[in-house]
Amino acid sequence: MATTAHLTLDSEMQHVKLVVLGAQAVGKTSVIRQFVFNEFSDEYVPTVEKCTHYPAAIINDHLYEVKIIDCPVIPYFPMSSLYEWTEFRGYGLRNATAYILVYDVSSDESFHYIRSIREQIIESRNMHDVPIIVVGNKQDLGNSDGRGVTRREVANMVKKQWKCGYIECSAKFNWHIVMIFKELMKTIDYIDYGHKPTSVRVQDALRRNRCVIL
Repeated sequence: MATTAHLTLDSEMQHVKLVVLGAQAVGKTSVIRQFVFNEFSDEYVPTVEKCTHYPAAIINDHLYEVKIIDCPVIPYFPMSSLYEWTEFRGYGLRNATAYILVYDVSSDESFHYIRSIREQIIESRNMHDVPIIVVGNKQDLGNSDGRGVTRREVANMVKKQWKCGYIECSAKFNWHIVMIFKELMKTIDYIDYGHKPTSVRVQDALRRNRCVIL
């Protein structure tokens, strides 16, 4: 929480919606709950319905209400508002401010899932100024023997080819969890109040900007 006495905020609160997607058992809910509640459970409970959390953030004196939507595994991303209404009513998939795509760093299949979902997202809606960040959870497990794609190759692909943010984390040990949401919120703030970001300049902007999660 911000403690600076002279902190002045814009009078109007901005609202952002972050949709979290990923395959089964990659730790989407664990990442969110570690961030929001600072807690972790080893018990696996599948997400069967949408769950929403409302933290707040201050970035460069701009106050945001953040709506984090924890989604069950979706078989596909809706290609139109009609498909979303009939199949994913209330999820808000097509009008998200940004997307967090979570995969398990020890599971190739979970990465293939988010790669497919990402392709569907960018084919199905206008992605102008809509950030995507890829999160490799279970960093504590390391690489499994015989994996087809190394973590370094994944990181390079996401950053250079997809032009997306990439962070590895461990929900279990609370490694880099806050960083995920700080980096994404700083990118959103840069889009809202700064010059429109490019794949090169946005990294410099992230280093300059200040972000406080409440």
